[in-house]
Amino acid sequence: MPARSPFPPRSFPALPVPFRLGPAPVLTAAVVLALALALLLPPPTTAATAADTVRRPPAAPVATGYGGAVASVNPYASRAGLEVLRAGGNAVDAAVATAAALGVVEPYSAGIGGGDYLVHYQARTGRVHTVDGRETAPAAMRPDAFLDPATGEPIPFGEAVNSGLSVGVPGTPATWEAALERWGTVPLAAALRPATRIAERGFTVSPEFRAQTELNEDRFRDFTPTAELFLPGGEPPEVGSVFRNPDLAGTYRLLAREGTDALYEGPLAREITRTVRRPPVAPDADRTVRPGLMTTADLDRYRVLFQEPTKVDYRGVEVYSMAPSSSGGTTVGEALNILENFDLAGMDRARALHHYLEASRLAYADRNRWVGDPAFSEVPTEELLSERFAKERACLIDPGRALPGPVAPADPRAPGSGECAAGHGGPEPYEGPSTTHLVTADRWGNVVSYTLTIEQTGGSAITVPGRGFLLNNELTDFDFTPLSPEVDGPNLPGPGKRPRSSMAPTIVLDDGRPLLALGTPGGSTIITTVLQTLVNRLDLGMTLPEAVAAPRLSQRNTADTLAEPDFLDSAPERAALEALGHRFVPPPRAFTPAPEIGAAAALEVLGGGRYQAVAEPERRGGGSAVVLRPARR
Repeated sequence: MPARSPFPPRSFPALPVPFRLGPAPVLTAAVVLALALALLLPPPTTAATAADTVRRPPAAPVATGYGGAVASVNPYASRAGLEVLRAGGNAVDAAVATAAALGVVEPYSAGIGGGDYLVHYQARTGRVHTVDGRETAPAAMRPDAFLDPATGEPIPFGEAVNSGLSVGVPGTPATWEAALERWGTVPLAAALRPATRIAERGFTVSPEFRAQTELNEDRFRDFTPTAELFLPGGEPPEVGSVFRNPDLAGTYRLLAREGTDALYEGPLAREITRTVRRPPVAPDADRTVRPGLMTTADLDRYRVLFQEPTKVDYRGVEVYSMAPSSSGGTTVGEALNILENFDLAGMDRARALHHYLEASRLAYADRNRWVGDPAFSEVPTEELLSERFAKERACLIDPGRALPGPVAPADPRAPGSGECAAGHGGPEPYEGPSTTHLVTADRWGNVVSYTLTIEQTGGSAITVPGRGFLLNNELTDFDFTPLSPEVDGPNLPGPGKRPRSSMAPTIVLDDGRPLLALGTPGGSTIITTVLQTLVNRLDLGMTLPEAVAAPRLSQRNTADTLAEPDFLDSAPERAALEALGHRFVPPPRAFTPAPEIGAAAALEVLGGGRYQAVAEPERRGGGSAVVLRPARR
């Protein structure tokens, strides 16, 4: 089936936003053709090439150099993006190639069965663009979809996750095609090529991949195609063995030939909906697995959204991120606006962390009450990001005492409603801790910050038979019940609705030009990781590698604050913060092998054409930062 139009109708047009003009690459048709051919033509099929593909590439958490940069959680993925940059591609081309490779080597975190948010700085225009590729609910989904009709009570959360009912219409493939059509220089087929090669030839199993498989082993066994793929020989793959996914390689080739229409209205659409509506449960499974509601019409209706980013000014720079349906941009932005009222750089470390935690607590209270899919409810984005509202919320922060969580939200639409009136709020809604993030930059100054997900580690645990990818459980990000008897809230399920997310891919500009790009996985802790990294870098004098590596704290309007082991065991600020009333607990290990918060990827523009790419030094086994031409030491 041929792909349809030169610009995919699965995307809506961008909203006009005035931005300052900047320099741009000029790519002739001949250059574009040569680049596409360079990526599409097969490499020499020598034994050395095959061995190099399988062998795990060396990984470093920091790389500094010229010509472009990539950072992600996995060295295979970062090298896939670097391959595209080396062939002459731009940051968008490299982002899609890196993301496709993550779908192979990090299949429990992301892939074509999930959704995403992409933030892009275009050097030619000086504008920041965003793509909302969040999954959508089927047309048959109603606000009571996760309630047991016999009791009126929410169904068990695990029963909701491991079911067709949790699967939203995937947005990631549409994001790839739309971003390439609008800003890229190569076709989708070329961008998929490095990932297809990895899927076909295999990759070396890491301790992290094995540990994530073991965490999901029981539920993977309950779905026949998932067990066949991810439990080869009936067991999790051994560390150091080669894991191949020829089914996913075949699926990528299908998308390369036919475009994403193959997934949204072709044969793959029928296979996805059949899997969602009749999950392939193993004969000996004793799990209750509910059927899903998705139809082929739901897939055919899917569209990504091009929309304005959120923007706040902080310490003389401009911070851009995702607007709703994500809560990332509004919540990070509100917290930064609150912190703008305090001189963190003039405080000792414990006092600065206290203010960071309190600003996050307040912003989360407002996020839970007001943020959802703006197509279905009024989301006061402008008011949440106003300096007036931030000043009202900032007056609640007592330098000598932590607020008792949860605090109540305020109404940003009503001046004075949040002024020094704490009150008591509701519980923090659940959001899975998985997902993955990447950043890319190119020789022309274009930058991408991109977060993609299938929700919790392993998604719904349902693999599409013969296709090599897991389906998301993104619809469990909806609230199962109203916020209160008086307030339904903005995040109940609904037909075609995007569930609220915390993903916060962020780009920071200084005088209109890129300074930082960053983001992270981690469910609802995404917001706090991005916020803390920005505070570390912009307020506390840390370098970007130091800001990423520092022990993390996550306060999301709860009684306790999550804290990583390094903070709990050795941070000198712990005692001072506990004296202020903060209570710390380690992160749960329910869906990740280690008690850690997030797994950031970031980059900084150093000037003189240099980039510094930064990945995690240890979290998730350590990430991978690469540059096109390393700087001499």
